[in-house]
Amino acid sequence: MIPANCHTYTLANGLRVIHEQTDSPVVYCGYVMRVGTRHEQPAESGMAHFIEHLTFKGTHRRRAWQISNGLERVGGELNAYTTKQETVYCATVLRPDFARAVDLLTDIVFHSTYPQAEIDCEVEVVCYEIDSFKDSPSELIFDEFESLVFEGCDLGRDILGEADRLRQYRTADALRFTRAHYRPDNAVFYIYGNVDFRRAVRQLERLMATAEALPSPPAPVPTACTLALPPARTVYRDRGTHQAHVLLGCPTYGGRHPRRFALLLLNNILGGPGMNARLNMLMRERAGLVYTVESNYATYVDVGLWTVYFGCDADDVDRCLRMVRRELQRMIDQPLTARQLAAAKKQFIGQIGISREARESYAISLGKTYAHYGTWRDLDALAQAVSALTSEELQAVAAEVFAADGLSLLVYTTSR
Repeated sequence: MIPANCHTYTLANGLRVIHEQTDSPVVYCGYVMRVGTRHEQPAESGMAHFIEHLTFKGTHRRRAWQISNGLERVGGELNAYTTKQETVYCATVLRPDFARAVDLLTDIVFHSTYPQAEIDCEVEVVCYEIDSFKDSPSELIFDEFESLVFEGCDLGRDILGEADRLRQYRTADALRFTRAHYRPDNAVFYIYGNVDFRRAVRQLERLMATAEALPSPPAPVPTACTLALPPARTVYRDRGTHQAHVLLGCPTYGGRHPRRFALLLLNNILGGPGMNARLNMLMRERAGLVYTVESNYATYVDVGLWTVYFGCDADDVDRCLRMVRRELQRMIDQPLTARQLAAAKKQFIGQIGISREARESYAISLGKTYAHYGTWRDLDALAQAVSALTSEELQAVAAEVFAADGLSLLVYTTSR
């Protein structure tokens, strides 16, 4: 059920709008385009991310410098990022500048021209980004791990693409990709702030009038990933790193699966952001073997990915892995006591409540949830679902997700 301070509307061209009213003088807004790396065709490697860069490089009304200066001149911010399943264009402005932000965002998303001169320049920027990413093993390992466990699935594709392929792209390629995917009916415009929703809708209808007159073919739908993926694998890479980087995990429940709530809580207990997370207490505080150890649970529409990451001395990899596996087996074998379960729930529900104050992140999640699931991001419902979990449910999920024979392993080190 959508609360009284939340509004939705669908324009005639299919653009969906969602708004949550606040009393803050700051407004967060933007477009969530349902296109990411997984929507690329084989000959379009890296295109979704490349388009995100190029969208700031000129429209029929604005040059690149006018785009970059459009919100900065009033103290606002304009940004964007690309994931496997969406591209987000976001703005942060004071309330009086909201209309300016809507105008600019709509112009760059639906009316970019992708000049070849800008493509030739920006491609080198992205190539530098690729090189920088390859020099960051703690980030690179996550990307390679997804390619490993999602092999044969569209989620296994690299977001940044390859330099040689990117240098071949032309204006026609960018226009072909955006005509297929940058459609009003493939987008959500989100607003989080103290604005007049009806006035915002009227402005969007005026700005989108030309988009309504530009029919385009339906965007290709990616093949859904299922849990019938490649078997667990163990891979060691000699990356010449100063320390070893280790990632352990497996594909798991997607964003609609009812067991995702139990895994969220289990993940928080094991390797969440708190210093009292079990793996942090075990490997850092007591053993002093790592600086960073964390577990993560990321969900896509059709599948999820659960992982444990840590960095350690190359000589300690095997010892650290044994510690992780023992803790996972403990979660399978030993149900949480009533006191442990109550404490874990209290901590996680508190984190959920505090996350509301990360307003930009909350606003983007509002748009992403509506884009992919057609629902409002209800943190109260999430807290209630976590509160209702039983120790038996957690143990059943642990047995399904943490089983040793189902976990893939990727290790970056100097030698083995």
